[in-house]
Amino acid sequence: MYSQLFFSLSLICTIAQALSPAEWRAQSIYQVMTDRFARTDGSTTASCDLSDYCGGTWEGLIKHLDYIQDMGFTAVWISPVVKNLNASTADGSSYHGYWAQDMYAVNTNFGSAADLVKLSSALHNRGMYLMVDVVTNHMGYAGCGDCVDYSVFDPFDKESYYHPFCLIDYNNQTSMELCWEGDNTVSLPDLRVEDSNVQDMFATWIKQLVKNYTIDGLRIDSAAEVSKASLANFESAANIYAVGEVFNNNAEYVCAYQDSLSGVMNYPMYYNITSAFASTSGDIGALEQGVNTMKSTCKDVTLLGSFLENHDNPRFPSLTSDMSLAKNAIGFAMLADGIPIVYQGQEQHFDGGDTPQQREQLWKSGYDTGATLYKHITRLNAIRKVAIKNDDGYLTYNAYPVWTDDHTIVMRKGNNDTQVIGVFNNLGAEGNANFTLLATSSGFDAGMDVTNVLTCDKFTTDGKGDLNVKIKEGKPLVLYSTKQLDGSGIC
Repeated sequence: MYSQLFFSLSLICTIAQALSPAEWRAQSIYQVMTDRFARTDGSTTASCDLSDYCGGTWEGLIKHLDYIQDMGFTAVWISPVVKNLNASTADGSSYHGYWAQDMYAVNTNFGSAADLVKLSSALHNRGMYLMVDVVTNHMGYAGCGDCVDYSVFDPFDKESYYHPFCLIDYNNQTSMELCWEGDNTVSLPDLRVEDSNVQDMFATWIKQLVKNYTIDGLRIDSAAEVSKASLANFESAANIYAVGEVFNNNAEYVCAYQDSLSGVMNYPMYYNITSAFASTSGDIGALEQGVNTMKSTCKDVTLLGSFLENHDNPRFPSLTSDMSLAKNAIGFAMLADGIPIVYQGQEQHFDGGDTPQQREQLWKSGYDTGATLYKHITRLNAIRKVAIKNDDGYLTYNAYPVWTDDHTIVMRKGNNDTQVIGVFNNLGAEGNANFTLLATSSGFDAGMDVTNVLTCDKFTTDGKGDLNVKIKEGKPLVLYSTKQLDGSGIC
């Protein structure tokens, strides 16, 4: 029944023009963990056991799309949509969506197949786009080790589709691709994705999924745990942009996956940004080096996913409660090369630590659009949109550090007169500083009016184009031509 419903919906879906990878550069993505974003009943007081299903649905998400779009986001990434194992384990339930059992049925905890179609249509009607998380590495089974009844899976219902049982060793690439994730309570049987028949089955499935729900982009979970050739074939079959999760801080290792996928999550810069801004003693020099290393190593940094938080890592405010440090870290990540991705709750300064604590229910915030970081993120999305409009080359212009000291890094992105100058620091809320930003670094002209778009304060460069920059209370500045802001509504 589920398979028929899953397939037949393709007849009623509105077909939208899929975005090319190049068109994804201009997007700004908001990551939703469906079970934790919004409930159908609209409750903002419902309790949530963070290890179990808490009631978030696609219908609830539809009702709160204004909250996302008004922050300036143009795309929504939702957690996996397929039917998962139905069991309580020592590792919790499958609320996150990464323990698939039937890939041809939707997870009814989130709603019906028709509800998912409605979500896709609601986004497209707003001129927004849908990104869906998918898992190609494994299926999910509640049980010990290799004690698996393979017949419960659809479509991979035979043992021959899987690698023999062995526990994964993350320090060995062969083991990562051939062995199993999981533990004694949840087994994640590892698929033989290098086999052509398994790839063909995945190709058939992903083509239907994309068509049935008019999906515009994919995030591929556990990309480093499957063969690179299979990733290339999977994105080719889907025929839409895909960004892979390669959970590693080594630039050379991560960038190598861009030979197989259009994009990868920029984990090396995630580690650099977090390290630089999580304390007043963070390493700005390593951040500067990290930017330059990624540019010289990756095929195209403008197609990477740039992020500070997600559902797998401790939230930034779990490391520091300093709001100024959070503003700097978010600003750096969102204005860096690549496609900015913000994880739900980031805008509310949620501070959950290790899994599942960073998977808090968003509804407890009351969807507060007056929150400090909600407004901060809104302004960052707005200036990025203006820069894209005013500069045809902005998205492919590689940002670079033009000035640094022990606590400050100044980044430039964009061509003359339309460049965005980001001044980021780790001084903290008690910190103040000033320095002269030379015209040779910023590209600003003599006597040029510039605006800090985060506060709307205005400044004028001197006769050489130099600018005296004052950092107050450790807050970042994002400087842009006042003339170029005319009509933007930002200030």
